Amino acid sequence: MRGEALHILVLDDEEPSRRALVQCFEETPHTTCAVATPDEAFGRLEDELFDVAFFDLRLGAASGLDLISGALARCPWLKVVLMTAHGSIETAVEAIRAGATDYLRKPFEPTEVRVLAEKLLAVRRQERAVAVLREDAERASPRPLLDSSDSEMRRVLEIARRAARSTASVLLSGDSGTGKGVLARAMHSWSARADGPFSVVSCPSLSEDLLRSELFGHERGSFTGAVKAHRGRIETTQGGTLFLDEIGDLPLSIQPQLLRFLQDREYERVGDTTTRSADVRIISATNHDIRRAVREHEFREDLFYRLQVIEIRIPPLRDRPTDILPLAENFLHRYKAENSRRLDGFTDQAEARLLDYPWPGNVRELENAVERAVILAEGRHVGAELLPSVVPGGREGPSEVSVSDIRTLDQVERAHIRDVIARTDSIERAADALGISTATLWRRRKKHDL
Repeated sequence: MRGEALHILVLDDEEPSRRALVQCFEETPHTTCAVATPDEAFGRLEDELFDVAFFDLRLGAASGLDLISGALARCPWLKVVLMTAHGSIETAVEAIRAGATDYLRKPFEPTEVRVLAEKLLAVRRQERAVAVLREDAERASPRPLLDSSDSEMRRVLEIARRAARSTASVLLSGDSGTGKGVLARAMHSWSARADGPFSVVSCPSLSEDLLRSELFGHERGSFTGAVKAHRGRIETTQGGTLFLDEIGDLPLSIQPQLLRFLQDREYERVGDTTTRSADVRIISATNHDIRRAVREHEFREDLFYRLQVIEIRIPPLRDRPTDILPLAENFLHRYKAENSRRLDGFTDQAEARLLDYPWPGNVRELENAVERAVILAEGRHVGAELLPSVVPGGREGPSEVSVSDIRTLDQVERAHIRDVIARTDSIERAADALGISTATLWRRRKKHDL
């Protein structure tokens, strides 16, 4: 279902009856597809995603009742309405028992049909809302990362599980896009704090003053624009886990305050002298060489050792090739459902290209590439031509697509922004690479729902 409209299949062997039902939806946003035989209906159900199907009870030698189970097997969420000119309570009960959602007697009034459609639309809307919540939960779930068959990655995950049971600060290191945030969320779910809040602060995404306020909070009037008091993430994450992403970009001026909190669990809001305390577990992540930053006096050594009680380095995707295809299949399953696409998988050539490509953007780049391929795929399989490849000269990039795959400027911009974000380690660097301001990039991300 797209937006506030239904995609409706009409199966009736009488042409006037088919036409009459289709005409009921001509002044509505709903779309219809009318067929005369069960074979045509099942063929359409194989190729398209329908929300509602109107089946006539009598279809020559066939019965609409007998088709319901086959239709639901192909499209489990389908709402089947059985139509008949020979209605009876017994037939209605039989239809419901067979899996039909409702029952419509012939002859019918257009208003009656449209009211029924609105009722079914409300049901599908509720189902869609539940599905979105389930998809959000699946995105938050670390399952794709945690099903690794690579020995080094399994060792990393075992260390993470053991570390999760402690209260020690953990530093996750590794290339951009390897899944540090996903692993941090997993460690929270494995810990005794799983029922508490999990918060994320991206250190490079805020100015120095805003970052200090975001972490520790501020009092009203403490700076220009502070029109009311603000509780920082440390305060609101009481009893939970605070994930500090890209900790290597934490300004030097804020580092002593974070060090004090790690040592004593105490802090003050900006503009306040009241000392507060909080029970918050800190997990941080970086793709920088913090040891080099310590040597060059860009990062406090004492803070580094407080953050790095346990350090876990996530290997890049190129070093664990056995994970590439399982991850790609997982993303394919997710995005074909999200985009209402019927796809059976990757071609052999596509799988070969997935394995040959070095994935400099790691798991994040793989996810973006699979999403793009799902959207552009024709037929029932994702082909190699839709996936990135290493072209002559060593440059990596997406393959060319056919003229039939030409996209709008908005689609191109969305894909390009996603690709740049996947290949950079902060919003600031992504904005610099795109030649726009950080504020403009945030607006473009909001526009494209990224």
